[in-house]
Formats: sequence, C-alpha cells, structure tokens
Amino acid sequence: MLNEINEAVAFLQKRGMKKPEVGVILGTGLGNRFVEAIENPLIINYNSIPHFPISTVEFHKGRLIYGTVHGKKVIAMQGRFHYYEGYSLRQVTLPVRVMKLLGIKHLLISNAAGNLNPEWEKGELMLLDDHLNLLPDNPLRGENYDVLGPRFPDMSEPYARALNQKLKGIAKKRKIKLNEGVYAAMMGPNLETRAEYRFLRTIGADAIGMSTVPEAIVANHMGLPCCAISVLTDDCDPDNLKPVDLKTIVKIANKAEPQLTELYIELINQL
Repeated sequence: MLNEINEAVAFLQKRGMKKPEVGVILGTGLGNRFVEAIENPLIINYNSIPHFPISTVEFHKGRLIYGTVHGKKVIAMQGRFHYYEGYSLRQVTLPVRVMKLLGIKHLLISNAAGNLNPEWEKGELMLLDDHLNLLPDNPLRGENYDVLGPRFPDMSEPYARALNQKLKGIAKKRKIKLNEGVYAAMMGPNLETRAEYRFLRTIGADAIGMSTVPEAIVANHMGLPCCAISVLTDDCDPDNLKPVDLKTIVKIANKAEPQLTELYIELINQL
C-alpha cells in the first residue's frame, strides 16, 4: 500500500499538484459550485492517476481538481468511492492518504444523506459531531504502517471540534441553518427498510449514508483534522416512508449546494 500511495503522490507532484493546504471531498450531487470557486484549476481524471479507483456512480465525475481558494492551495475530489462499488475500504480511502502526503493540513468532507431526525427537514444541512460505523469492514484492518499512523488510533473526537466551532460561527453569522448530529454509515447500495430506519433512530443516528466514515477514520489515523457536512436529501420516517430515487436526491442536493459551498469557502478563508 505504501508503494501505491507514494507512486500516486509522485505522479501528482510531477503534474504540478504541490503543497495543497486543504483537501475537499465532494459528495453526490455536490461540487459544481465549489469547483467553480477554484481559481486557476488544474484538473486530472482519476483514471490517469496510478492506483486510483474509478468512480462508477452517476453524478460522480471522477476528477481531482487543484487550485486556489481565498489564496490557499486546495485539492478537491469531484466524486468519491464507495464500498458498495466493490472496492476495499483501503482503496476507498487511498485518496485521503495521498492528499495528506501531498501536504494538506485539513480535510473537508461532504455527502448526501437520509434524514432520520423528525425535527429536521430534507434540504437542510447537518454538521457531523460523531458517527456510527456500521460498515462490514474497516480501512485500518490488516497490517498497520507506523509511518501513516498508530495501530489503535483514538476516535474520541472524529470531527475536529475547532473546525466545527468555526462552521457553526459562520452558519450563525450568515443565517444558514446548520443542524448538528450523528451520521450512520451503511454498506448499501440499497436504501434501508422501515425496520432498519427504526433501529438506526433507536441507536442514536440522525442521518444515514454510505460514505464519509471510512475517510474520517483514515484522517484521524493520520492526525489530519477533518469536518463533514451532510445535505439531508430525503426523509427516512419509517411510519411514512415513500420511495425515493437518485434523481430526486441529486435535485435536492443541488438546491442545498450553495449554502454548503458558502460554508466551506468561508471556512477555508479562516484557516
């Protein structure tokens, strides 16, 4: 794995991606507005980067974009990878390790998620305070490389409190509703049943998705402060459950994207 990471890093450095300060992972239906805010972008497709998986999900473009936001060098993943695509969680999280070794000091994550909290509405944002890892694997399983991080990394603060405080302050100042809660990661690709939604609410989940947690685990393993925001794209009320499709999810994510972009661009400005 170390050789694969180092080869990808060397490839990107040779093509001009040097010393980025902030990494950003853009989720389903998100990213166009953020990408538009990147000045002097250098774009490299995933399929040309050594050892990078290929994004197979519709609405995930599969591009690494490097440029400047508020005078800071940023590297953004326009499209991520998921366990349900058939990749191992080590493959899913390889780009996080590559961005860290390229030089990023902070990682900003976004995703589209189902809303489990009856007090919230779809289209709103949720800042992740904590998570439940319900995936059937862990990106740290197997041999540990001490150069990357410790065998048993602490997860008492998976989402950096300092970053979350900044985001809450920005949201308050700009009058953006930013809920705060617990995200549960499931394998997918199917959406959950009514009984599963009841179970998830019982164990403390406020939102449900199929990503983010592996990236957060690896970020913590490498000592990389991270934060994450979910766009709540559908209501997961087991007593009033209605069918939902990907196009509807993407439509709602697109509608909420300007607020998410505003939060992250200002956060980058303050880092």
